[in-house]
Amino acid sequence: MPYRAPIDAVRFQLSAIADLDSDMAAGIAGEASPEVVDAILMEAARFAEGVLEPAWRQGDVQGTKIANGIVTTPQGWPEIYRQWWQAGWNGVDLPSDWGGMGLPTRLATVAMEFWTSANMAFALGPVLTQGAADALILHASDALKAAWLPKLVSGEWTATMNLTEPQAGSDLGQLRTRAERQADGTYRLTGQKIYITFGEHDLSDNIVHLVLARLPDAPAGTKGISLFLVPKIMPDGRRNDVRCAGIEHKMGIHGAPTCTMIYGDHGGATGWLIGEENKGLACMFTMMNKARLFTGLQGVAIAETAYQKALAYTQDRKQGRAFGQVDHGPHAIIHHPDVRRNLMTMRSLTTASRALAYQAAAAIDHAHRAADADTRRDALERAGVLTPLVKSWCTDIGCEVASLGVQIHGGMGYVEETGAAQLLRDVRITPIYEGTNGIQAIDLVIRKILPSTTDIAGRMVAENVALSEKLDDAGLKAIARGVALTSSTLDRALAVLRGRANDPERLLGMATPFLQIVAIASAMAALGKGALVASCQKTAGNTSLTLTQYLEDAKFFTASRAPSVVSHLAQMELEELPAVSAFA
Repeated sequence: MPYRAPIDAVRFQLSAIADLDSDMAAGIAGEASPEVVDAILMEAARFAEGVLEPAWRQGDVQGTKIANGIVTTPQGWPEIYRQWWQAGWNGVDLPSDWGGMGLPTRLATVAMEFWTSANMAFALGPVLTQGAADALILHASDALKAAWLPKLVSGEWTATMNLTEPQAGSDLGQLRTRAERQADGTYRLTGQKIYITFGEHDLSDNIVHLVLARLPDAPAGTKGISLFLVPKIMPDGRRNDVRCAGIEHKMGIHGAPTCTMIYGDHGGATGWLIGEENKGLACMFTMMNKARLFTGLQGVAIAETAYQKALAYTQDRKQGRAFGQVDHGPHAIIHHPDVRRNLMTMRSLTTASRALAYQAAAAIDHAHRAADADTRRDALERAGVLTPLVKSWCTDIGCEVASLGVQIHGGMGYVEETGAAQLLRDVRITPIYEGTNGIQAIDLVIRKILPSTTDIAGRMVAENVALSEKLDDAGLKAIARGVALTSSTLDRALAVLRGRANDPERLLGMATPFLQIVAIASAMAALGKGALVASCQKTAGNTSLTLTQYLEDAKFFTASRAPSVVSHLAQMELEELPAVSAFA
């Protein structure tokens, strides 16, 4: 079954959970209007369904190739990319001052979900280009902005994020790539980077690399890292001293080249400093934050596609006699209760993860667009908490749902013809991308929760308790119990976490189960918020299938996933982890 964008479900969540309609009414959504929103959804869906999805399977089979340092993407992809950027899709939420549409991040998030559902390998490239544009807008000099932003915002040129090195992995303090100051104000870079997505390709005429490197007199560790703009093609048309030495042979996303990049074979690659010397990591985090949001969204997107494929298969595949049927069958397997349980697990997890991702996108928008400073500050802190949740929990959900899709297909899921296996192969990178999910959990605990001077997590608990009371008053008692349970468990988890604040070993060991509790509680609250709206609309006579399915998903998630916070809390309360010797 070909992918079909879930426009109605997405439109409901944008309004009921992500507050887009109320923001448009309040005049804090830029040029967005109901007509613009509908046009973005329809046209993004059309491009996903009509252009990207037909190239999805071909991209996996053909993959990318390298010969003499030249990387080629699957057949037809350069033309697809040209159509994509010429339609203006790269600039949905980028500033109109630089040629973007200036629309809310929520609309860019929805569009990226559609494109990723249709063809994840293709959609990876634009994620990096948009993140690089964000970094330049916030941190680059006026001269750099003028020289590079217009074609990055338009998408005519693409960009990359160069962090990882063979000896360093996620430990950026161990970076060895060097940058030497030059008399003309540029820098000469030498070094090697690995796992660079779209580091070399044939989609655009130029590739702008954002590279972390260390100056000769830089302090040790992460405090001595600077960020540089290093183009493939120099402003005068010459080729810079940067090349692709090879591409990785990966488990999935075969259409996206993952490159080993060499800087400075012939004296050094020319680069320009972004921001200040030795403060490059803070600049790079601007790019990484969008990448983390969109990586989490990849989990949502693949979950949606996996569910659609599984649903279609269960309606066509006939096997066994279904309980209660008069004839002897065989019957479509969707009649078997355990198959429907798996389908509901897939659908409810997809709905919940989408709710969490859209909630994070809304917080990012409010941090920039809210009318008063206090609201913007609160939204910024809230976005800081939600972003690692989306990156970690939504990618875990993507893997779980894609795996269930293989299970529902049975033996046909384990072979390649149905595409179920490709979805699982493609999405499995997402818990690793942009800082592994364990790193996201540590970031949440060490940088977001414990240092908060406003007790952001405590305020979230209070808000959720108030929401549970509203749900109860509205007759949505099962969902109310789910919100109350996850909120009270989060409150207890916060006490456990703070009680271990002076015990780094245990604190780091409990970070992942703590993140799971916060994510499930946040997703449960987002579902509850939407359930209030859906119930009210149904009471008013709206018989939409979208509302019915949404309420079913919220109830199923409440019953099947909300109670798991108790087991995560039990993990946090373990007295100690096994000693290293236990693994000998």
